[in-house]
Formats: sequence, C-alpha cells, structure tokens
Amino acid sequence: MAVPARTCGAARPGPGARHPASGPARPLSLLLLPLLLPPLLAAPGASAYSFPQQHTVQHWARRLEQEIDGVMRIFGGVQQLREIYKDNRNLFEVQENEPQKLVEKVAGDIENLLDRKVQALKRLADAAENFQKAHRWQDNIKEEDIVYYDAKADAELDDPESEDMERGSKASTLRLDFVEDSNFKNKVNYSYTAVQIPTDIYKGSTVILNELNWTEALENVFTENRRRDPTLLWQVFGSATGVTRYYPATPWRAPKKIDLYDVRRRPWYIQGASSPKDMVIIVDVSGSVSGLTLKLMKTSVCEMLDTLSDDDYVNVASFNEKAQPVSCFTHLVQANVRNKKVFKEAVQGMVAKGTTGYKAGFEYAFDQLQNSNITRANCNKMIMMFTDGGEDRVQDVFEKYNWPNRTVRVFTFSVGQHNYDVTPLQWMACANKGYYFEIPSIGAIRINTQEYLDVLGRPMVLAGKEAKQVQWTNVYEDALGLGLVVTGTLPVFNLTQDGPGEKKNQLILGVMGIDVALNDIKRLTPNYTLGANGYVFAIDLNGYVLLHPNLKPQTTNFREPVTLDFLDAELEDENKEEIRRSMIDGYKGHKQIRTLVKSLDERYIDEVLRNYTWVPIRSTNYSLGLVLPPYSTFYLQANLSDQILQVKYFEFLLPSSFESEGHVFIAPREYCKDLNASDNNTEFLKNFIELMEKVTPDSKQCNNFLLHNLILDTGITQQLVERVWRDQDLNTYSLLAVFAATDGGITRVFPNKAAEDWTENPEPFNASFYRRSLDNRGYVFKPPHQDVLLRPLELENDTVGILVSTAVELSLGGRTLRPAVVGVKLDLEAWAEKFKVLASNRTHQDQPQKCGPSSHCEMDCEVNNEDLLCVLIDDGGFLVLSNQNHQWDQVGRFFSEVDANLMLALYNNSFYTRKESYDYQAACAPQPPGNLGAAPRGVFVPTIADFLNLAWWTSAAAWSLFQQLLYGLIYHSWFQADPAEAEGSPEARESSCVMKQTQYYFGSVNASYNAIIDCGNCSRLFHAQRLTNTNLLFVVAEKPLCSQCEAGRLLQKETHSSLTPHPCPADGPEQCELVQRPRYRRGPHICFDYNATEDTSDCGRGASFPPSLGVLVSLQLLLLLGLPPRPQPQVHAQASRRL
Repeated sequence: MAVPARTCGAARPGPGARHPASGPARPLSLLLLPLLLPPLLAAPGASAYSFPQQHTVQHWARRLEQEIDGVMRIFGGVQQLREIYKDNRNLFEVQENEPQKLVEKVAGDIENLLDRKVQALKRLADAAENFQKAHRWQDNIKEEDIVYYDAKADAELDDPESEDMERGSKASTLRLDFVEDSNFKNKVNYSYTAVQIPTDIYKGSTVILNELNWTEALENVFTENRRRDPTLLWQVFGSATGVTRYYPATPWRAPKKIDLYDVRRRPWYIQGASSPKDMVIIVDVSGSVSGLTLKLMKTSVCEMLDTLSDDDYVNVASFNEKAQPVSCFTHLVQANVRNKKVFKEAVQGMVAKGTTGYKAGFEYAFDQLQNSNITRANCNKMIMMFTDGGEDRVQDVFEKYNWPNRTVRVFTFSVGQHNYDVTPLQWMACANKGYYFEIPSIGAIRINTQEYLDVLGRPMVLAGKEAKQVQWTNVYEDALGLGLVVTGTLPVFNLTQDGPGEKKNQLILGVMGIDVALNDIKRLTPNYTLGANGYVFAIDLNGYVLLHPNLKPQTTNFREPVTLDFLDAELEDENKEEIRRSMIDGYKGHKQIRTLVKSLDERYIDEVLRNYTWVPIRSTNYSLGLVLPPYSTFYLQANLSDQILQVKYFEFLLPSSFESEGHVFIAPREYCKDLNASDNNTEFLKNFIELMEKVTPDSKQCNNFLLHNLILDTGITQQLVERVWRDQDLNTYSLLAVFAATDGGITRVFPNKAAEDWTENPEPFNASFYRRSLDNRGYVFKPPHQDVLLRPLELENDTVGILVSTAVELSLGGRTLRPAVVGVKLDLEAWAEKFKVLASNRTHQDQPQKCGPSSHCEMDCEVNNEDLLCVLIDDGGFLVLSNQNHQWDQVGRFFSEVDANLMLALYNNSFYTRKESYDYQAACAPQPPGNLGAAPRGVFVPTIADFLNLAWWTSAAAWSLFQQLLYGLIYHSWFQADPAEAEGSPEARESSCVMKQTQYYFGSVNASYNAIIDCGNCSRLFHAQRLTNTNLLFVVAEKPLCSQCEAGRLLQKETHSSLTPHPCPADGPEQCELVQRPRYRRGPHICFDYNATEDTSDCGRGASFPPSLGVLVSLQLLLLLGLPPRPQPQVHAQASRRL
C-alpha cells in the first residue's frame, strides 16, 4: 500500500469529535484528507494488497451479525421460552406494580415501625426525668454502695494496667451469663442493663456514683419497653456526665488498645443534645504561643470539630495581627466528614508568629457569622477562641457586633502553661453568654472541648415540652456490632429546683436513644417483585441516603456517620437534582427520566429509562422513593396449587437430575425462616432440599411467593432443556455452555460439566450480565474480567468463555415484562478463529483468498493478520475478540491497554463517550506517617542547639515543656495515644477515601466510519462499524509501525482522588471548589438557641484539682533555682458537675 512513512500520533477528530476553541492552522494534507482517503485506500503497493474498502468492512460486519444472530436463535431459545411461558399460562398470574400505592404503603410501614420506637423513647425520657427528680443527692456515697454490671469489667480484669486494677476498684460489679441473640448479633442478658464509663473518667467520683444510683431504676422501664415491643434493639441513655447505660446487657466491644469511646461524642448524642450550630473557631498563633501550646491548640481544634454533625456549619481561622482562614474555605461550610478532614489537615500547618490581636480574630469571626449569602444552620451562633492568654478585652468589638442582644455566644479556651491573667478571657465568655475553659495539658482536651454542649442545651431545657421532639439521625455504624443503624433521640432534662421559688434547673441530663437497624427497615420494602433493576431508596433532609442499593461502605468508622448523598449514590443529572430537592422539601411526586446507570461490576454505563415516585415518611425527617424500569411494571406470580406438579418440578432441583437437565444454581434468598444460609451454592441447595423434605411450599414459615416462583421457574427452564438444548450439539458452534436465568431465582447451565467454570453470581438480581441484558436490546457480550483471566495455553481444555445474553420479553394481554435472560458461552479460541474467517475475503469455506503478483486484492483479517488488526470491542471499551493470537490473553482488558493509539482515536471520533464519577465509599490503605521520632506524641522536642543556649532554659518553651512533663507524670494523661490508634479501630489499618471512576460507553456515532490517525509523516488507517443488535464495535486498522511514538493513554481503572488542593488537576473534586456550589439541604425545623429566662451567671471560673505534695515540692525547688513561679493550673473538672 502506497502511503507515507508513518509515525503514530493523535487521531484526526471525526464527526462529533471534541474540537478546541482555537489552535494552529491545519496542515494542507489534513484538510484534503476526505479527498485523498479513497485513493489512499486503494493505492497499489509492492505487496499487491490494499486496505479494505468501506463496503468490504460493512460486508464483514453483516456476516458477523448474521452468525451471532443465528447462534442465538438456535441455542438461546428466546422464542421457544416465550412459547413455554404461554403454554404454562395457567400456572402464573401477571401482577402489576402500582408505584404510588407501593411507595405510600412502604412509607406507612416505616412510619409505623419508627412510631413504636418513638413511644418507647418517650416512656424512657419521662421516667428518667422523674427518677432523677426523686433522687436524693448523696455526698458521702461510696463505690461499695453501688451494684451494677460494668460492661468493660471483663476486659479490664484481663488488663493489669487498667484503671480499676491500678486504683483497686471497690465497686460491686455483677457477673452475668449471656445468650447469643441473632437480632443483636451479640451475646446479651435481658435481665440487666450494662454500664460503660469512659476511660478518662474516674468511676469512684461522687457525680458518677450518684448517676449510677438513680439511673438503675431505668432497668425496669427498658424491660417493660421490650415486653411491649419485642423488636426493640439497643435502648440507651447517654448521660451528660459521660455514663452510658444500655439494655440489654452485653460485654463492651473492647478495642485492642486504649478505649476512648465517650457517648457524648457519638453522632446521635450530639444531635439530641443541642440544636444546629454555626461555629467559628479562631486560634491565636502569635509568637507567644510556644511549640507545645500550639500543638495543644491544634489537637483541641480537631477534637472540637468532632463534636459537630452534618446539621452544623463551621469555619476555622488563625489570627495574630491579622486573621485568615486556615484552609481554602472562606466562609462557613457544612461540618460533614470531608470538610472536617480538610480543616484537620489545614490546622496542622499553623505556625506561630507575630503579636496577639484579639480584635482581628473576633471581627473576622463576627463577619463570618453575619454573612447571610451562604447556606448555614441559622440557629445557635458561637465563637470558640483558643489562646494562651492576653490583656485585651475587645469590648468595642462586642459592642459593635453582639450587644445588646448577645445572639452570638463566645467560648474562650486558655491553653497551655502560662502566667497570664485569665480574667479578660473569663470576662469575654461571661459577657457573651458563653463559658471559659482551661486546657493545661492534653488530658484536659477531650472533656473541655465537648462541655460547651451543656451551655447550648440550656434553652432546650427551659423550653420544656416544646423541645421534647424526637429526631432521627443519619446512618452510622453501631458501636456494639449491629451494623448500620439510625437512632431516634430525645433529650432528657433536669426538672429539679434548688429550693422553693428558685429558678428552674437548666442542665440537660443526657439523651435517650433507641436504635433501628437498616436491615429491619429494608425488610419492609418489596424485595423481588420490583425486578432486578427496581429498588426503593430513602433520603434525609441533608440529601443523604438512608436506604439505597448502592449504600455499601467498604469501611466504617463508628466515630463518624455514614454520609452518602443521593447524587453520589447514583450518576448525577439535572432530573435527579430536581427529584432530590422535592423529596427534601417533603413533597410527593412522579417523574419518568432518561438517565445513566452504572453496571453492578462498575465497568459499564447504560442509558436507561426509569420511573421515579416519591412520598414523605410522616413524623420523620425522611422521604421515600421508588425506582422502576418500564419493563418492571408487571411481574409474574406463580400459582402452583397442583401439589403433584410441585413435586414434579421440585425433582428438577435435585442434583441427580443435573446430568440430563443441566446444573441448577438457586438464588440464596430467604425462602423460609429455618433455612440455613451459606455462601456455597451447592451447600445452600442441599440445605434447601433438606428443608423442603420437611415442609411444603405453602408452609406459614416460608415465603410462599418466593418458593412458588422458584419451583415454577425450575420447571419452565427444564422444558427449555427438553425442547431446545438437549438435542443440539454445542461443539458444532463452538459453545461451552448455554444458560437461562430467571426472576424467580433459577440459573440453569447446560451441560452439567459447564457449571464447573461458571463464575456468575447465583443470585440473578446481583449478576451484571442479567441486569444489563434487561436494560439493553439485543445481544450483550461480556468478556471475562482480566483479573480472573488466564493465558489460554495455561487453561485446562482451553475453556475461556465469553458470555452472550439477551432478555426474554413477554407480551401477555397487552402487558409487557421481561422475566428471564438466556444466553450462550462462546469458546474464545474457536470463535477467534471463526472471527478471522468471517472477516475475510474467502469465497469458499475451506479456501482462503489468494492474491497473485499481478492482481489487486484487499487485505483481510485472516490472510493479512500480520499487517491488519481486526478486533471486536464491547460498549465499555473492553476487548472481546481479536485476529491477533498474541492478544487472546488480553481479552477482557480495556482496549487502551492493548492499543492506546487506536482507542484514543475511537474516543476522539466520538465512538465512545467518557463518564467520570467518584466513589465516596472506597477503602484505602493508611498513609505512612512521616518524621516519626522517639519522643511521645505531641511533644515539642528541643534541638541540641536549644540545650546549649542558656537563654532557651529561661524561655517559655522550656518552662512549658518541663511543666507538661511534670503534670503528665502525675495525671497519666499526657501520653495518651491518638484516638484512631488507641481505639484499635479498622481505620488504623485502612480508612475511607474517595476513588475516581472512569467508564466509557457508546457515543453518538452509529454509522460506518473511515478515519486516519495522522501525525505528520506517519498515518494509520482504520475503519469502525457498530454491529447491529449487539453491544459490539467492529474495528479494522492497520497495525502500528511506529513503536517509538507515544500516544495518550485513556484510563478506565479506579484512581485515588484527593479532596484537598493538589498539584495534579485530575486528582478529583476538590472540596474547596465543591463548597462554592453546595447542594440543596434543609436543617431541622426546630431551633432552640434563646430563652429569656436563661441564667448565664455560670460561665466558667475554673476548678482546680487539689495540689499534691509532689507538685508543691517541685514548684518550691524551681523557685529556689530562680525560675519564675507559675500558678497552679486550673482545670474545668468534669467531676465538678453537680446534678
């Protein structure tokens, strides 16, 4: 072929290709390409072969189409299966899914389920308030006076270094017996409650002992609730003191290291204890903040962020002479997991320098809170200031922004060891309805960054019954092993008064919670009548999904909620945005849309038609939706009243029939209550058969709908074997197997030996081939996934197979449905050879084309396979067949990995369209920590130069370091490990992350198309043709001659995506950009942030631990050495809380 010398390069854009807005003028050769292309194709060369003409390739494509269609007509049995269904019309009825009725019924069932939990919650909250009101405080209460089951007792007895072992606990701890309960996925005791007390709280303190004393009476209420509603799961009272009492009793799930669980930091407690918050955190980074104090501040900010939920909004700024945000967020943003992660990473970059300027910090914070042009909580407003101290009270700032209404609360935190006057910090908090806290060491951080919730709870307590409203949480991971749950919460108030005529108490006692497992809600939804691609979903006011088939977090962290937005659970488009907004606003509606869906194996994209119907779930913050494809409007319901026929069909499930009737896989569904589940389908079938020998399909303990449909489909698929498969010779057409799968849960593979290599999911609804076949007309090819593909020569009997499947569509009385999928499994090697022959110029079956020296011939895929590349690629861009023998082991790989140059040309010529999305539920290995030294965590480590510098020894840094060492040794709190490591949670090994996914699907080009890959001195001709009634693209191209040429490579695999600014622009959706276009949401409809009777006089004066003799002696020695004296640190002690 006479073509110029070639170098590989980018493809010339074809019809529908993406053209740059501007660029250099095209070379003349490229402009003349449409005129030159026919001569180039036919130009004679030394080999006497030319690139095949367009009509030749089209002829090959028709032969391929006819061969595929012929095989499927003979062996697929679509028409025969239709006739079998019609012949058995008396054995089933056609039922209709009425979307509006369905979704309203399910919403009503969920409402009733949750309402039962609400009634139990109210009984618990009322009882708790009455028990505490009747309780008489005991100053002299002792540990031995209290008897309770300590949930952590067994673990602590096994740990000689535990708190109780060190202190010699005198409490009378019950020893209980437990029984396994499948509902709780745990061992429980229904006669007692269990108590969990955080590790950093002393169990023998007066406050804790009084708390244990009065909450013991809740045990009877818990028990009575369970008697009324046996379906109740965990009933929990989370106290504001940190004590958790839950029912039924079960041992605590002790982590491998330090247990840092504190109920007051659980998502459900935070939501129930206060109304939504708009919070601005400002951090003093002036030069007076020593290295260690700055580290304490960084840790404190991170702990503060953990007290916020998705209903809250936050920003973090640092200040010295000027104030600036620590991250890329310039305004308040939603306190979701991803935004908080950005803050935590940014806070670590704060550097201390300059002078303290409180005015700059507070003015920045007030400006943030006054910005009404952004989405925010619009309820509690607060400023949290972390500083090492200062003299300025910035009264003028408060007068300008906050007085006289004081709508913004100010909380001040004195951090580290210093000798500054803290009076200004106390005054700021007291003058602005806030609270003053001290954080002298790392051990005081957790308690003092969460007690502000007590202050925010005051208006709720004073509002009384008006504030006693049940709220339902986001989805989160249960700490006791239930899996994913939602929790109903109800605040519990202190109803006591200090004396006759005294003001009402304004302390919140805690939060009552009752868990509901997501699986229990799912059981209320229709499972199998909606078909493989129909489903129910539910979302909350944030747009996060409560139910959705794509809610599958790979790793869960029980300290964080599971937040998957509806628009991230599906492929986002404008129609879905409208549906989401309508659901959040509490409307009902229906809409049919054309949308994109991702295949179950996440390799393909299909454009489909879906009907969305939605209604609100009354008395909750949730809205329920139903998604149905048009072909799932109707479904079959078996009516096997003839018991003789039941027995006859059932016999075809017995393994003894497999040799003649083909192997049967049954979907592992919950057919009966006593059916033992198993991941091994052979074992599951055995369990099923054994149970069926004891019960009948009409038994009350069984799901009659599932059983009857399963048995019906067993008989119908057996008739397909009898009428079609048994008399055919599969080897004649190089078939490894034929198969049929049904909505009823049957997958029949023929012959029986083919089942040994069958790797598809036995549940048709979870099989990618099944779901894609229902959504696509014609024949769907599915090459084996590359991960499980072996080289053909290494396989036994060379049995690498390619699935080809198609849906069986029935039309019965004007009602259309697709109850089954049938298909064949092609032998890869044999069909690769057949592919060559069909795409050749043979005039006789056994005689390849011969071309003499003087004759002119076109190249074909058989004779000229050294010069001509011929491939079949599926709609996802994966290689299905090739005329190159060395590419057989690459079947199933994304074609860009096989021929990057050609795949790029197909993409640029609009044969393929790219779709990028993000998986927010992925799991990633933890990043290796950097710069780890031998010093304890969070320690400022002085350098050798510091030690040699006499001035350093008199500096604040040296003094702070020495004091931290002293107090760390005395109070055992400074050397605590990081929460993730201490809790020994899965996140220490792998954590949730965002993965960028890229899929390809057929573009707008449907016709036959010639093109040339041109880059100057080298060109490469190719022709692409869609095969009708299939998901295949037939491509014929010259083999590349220029191996030195680099072509852009399209990627299809998952890649890690960063949420923070990154040098690589393709790294993912940066949160900094996403927050500029926040998705629509609504906060809770109630807000309690103000009450005229609130007493703000208790605003934090500090409470000291009693100084030990060792501390006093040490301080005296330091004074004798001439170092400046420092005051004994004050700590807002949790034990000072008196109910």
